[in-house]
Amino acid sequence: MSVRAIPPDSLNGQTLLSLRLEAEPDVVVARQRTRDITAGLGLSPLDQVGLATAVSELSREILQHSNTARIEFVIDPSASPRFLWVQISDSSAESDLERRANSSVAAIRRLTDRFEVLPAAQGGSLRFGKRIPSLVTSDSLGRLRLDLANQPSAELRESWQQQNRDLVQTLETLRATETELESRRNDLERLSVELEETNRGVVALYAELEERAVALAKANELKSQVLSYVSHEFRTPVHGVLALTHILLRRIDGELTSEQERQVSLIRKAAEGLSEMVNDLLDLAKVEAGKTDIRTSTADLGQILGAVRALMRPLATNEAVTLTFEDPPPGLLVETDETKLGQILRNLVSNALKFTERGEVRVSVRVAPESDMLSFVVADTGIGIAPHHLDVIFQEFSQIGHSLQARHKGTGLGLPLSQKLARLLGGNITVSSEEGKGSTFVLSLPKRFSRPSAGTPNGTPVEQDDPCILVVDDDEPTRYLCRQLFRGTRYRVIEATELEAAERARFERPSLVILDLMMPDRSGFEVLDDLKNDASTASIPVIIHTSKSLTEGDRQRLGGRHIGLLPKSGKSRTEGLQLMRKALGDPALFADQPEFAGDQN
Repeated sequence: MSVRAIPPDSLNGQTLLSLRLEAEPDVVVARQRTRDITAGLGLSPLDQVGLATAVSELSREILQHSNTARIEFVIDPSASPRFLWVQISDSSAESDLERRANSSVAAIRRLTDRFEVLPAAQGGSLRFGKRIPSLVTSDSLGRLRLDLANQPSAELRESWQQQNRDLVQTLETLRATETELESRRNDLERLSVELEETNRGVVALYAELEERAVALAKANELKSQVLSYVSHEFRTPVHGVLALTHILLRRIDGELTSEQERQVSLIRKAAEGLSEMVNDLLDLAKVEAGKTDIRTSTADLGQILGAVRALMRPLATNEAVTLTFEDPPPGLLVETDETKLGQILRNLVSNALKFTERGEVRVSVRVAPESDMLSFVVADTGIGIAPHHLDVIFQEFSQIGHSLQARHKGTGLGLPLSQKLARLLGGNITVSSEEGKGSTFVLSLPKRFSRPSAGTPNGTPVEQDDPCILVVDDDEPTRYLCRQLFRGTRYRVIEATELEAAERARFERPSLVILDLMMPDRSGFEVLDDLKNDASTASIPVIIHTSKSLTEGDRQRLGGRHIGLLPKSGKSRTEGLQLMRKALGDPALFADQPEFAGDQN
């Protein structure tokens, strides 16, 4: 492109700028120069765009039919009003510009104020004009012409080419992005199809799992029913065997030879093992069926551990193993199901004794002020448990192979049942162990306990509002009769086995102990020794309640440490009732009994 600059002194020659059109970039330059000129003349932005558009459109139309053309921007200073004229002339042989630019003429007429076609005699040109403001002076026109002359068209062309290159690069980037988006859209569609197929598979799997869960629940319910039924059916004959061995060992029907006694003892031991298994099965079936009742009461923590200690001591037959119970904080009351807590602790201690050949089994209680849990810890120095077996021990009917296991056969129900009972009480059992170095079982329960009132002396049990009577007897009908004897009175009747009697008496401090003499695990004579040898229970009055005809040797063993006899036969019991009245300091007691029907006291 070439630009013909007009000297300043020839402004009257009317031409501001002359451009040659030879290629498409020249159209862009022509448009830009039109914007520069119209802006310099003070035309409005709308008029600037309109005239620049007319120039670019007409130039493009002409270049489609001609190799070269010329554009001139002319002002007639003497005219009134003054116009900026844009004149386009074609140097080709065919000079009918109006016909070749026919498609742009209508638009040019709308965008300009004047439009003229010069005849061929005057050069065969088109020109169109835009009125310019009257404030434009000769000086401003001169400055505008100099600015246009000082800006090379080459720079505009290079700028256009750079913009073109940038546009091409942008288009390529957009094309690559579009290709990538298309690829991702295809991937998304494929993933959507795969996800839909997966969803169908998951739905089918869930349906199958639900069916299996229902079948498993039915099987579990059936198992519980079978366990419950079989256990109940076993319980009756097992209890019959135990009752018969009890009769034989008490020599009710005559003496036994030493060999017969040994045989009956073996039968009783086997029946007791079977009875224990039946009880575990029943308890397990009840827990799984959700039929286990939780009977919460407030009990002394020391009393609970004392009862467990009394029951466990006879099992500690290995002299190389020491069974130690650490005393809990005195007077600490715990709100829980005492029976189930005792059952869990007995299972844990029993297991520890079975699998400890030497050393110690230690039972303790941890009461952490900052924790919400109360922990019962049973630690032993026994054979220990391998890490991969720690979960197995809580599975039903699972046992770990070991030489000691052959000596202590079991059902594998003790720990699973204990864990289920612990969870019913709102707690949990955890274990840490190392082979050959012992195990530590921790029963954690919610810390729902309270301290005794300020007036309660340390180390003494909490006094109950009503005095209690402790009945120690293995016979259920006899215990029932004792309860009925004190029915309607202010006395509470508590019961204990011969193994836990001394501990219950030490913590309950009963006003009177009613003691049987002939019991299977320990005799009444041994229980009486325990009571009278402990300073805390030595003063408690004891009345002997028995069906045995006492021999001289029996009376010597009693040694006058009882207040009297209460025969189970019901005959000659007036004296025993009178003695109990006196021991309790209650002359109106038993007023409803036939023996005192006419007694006004």
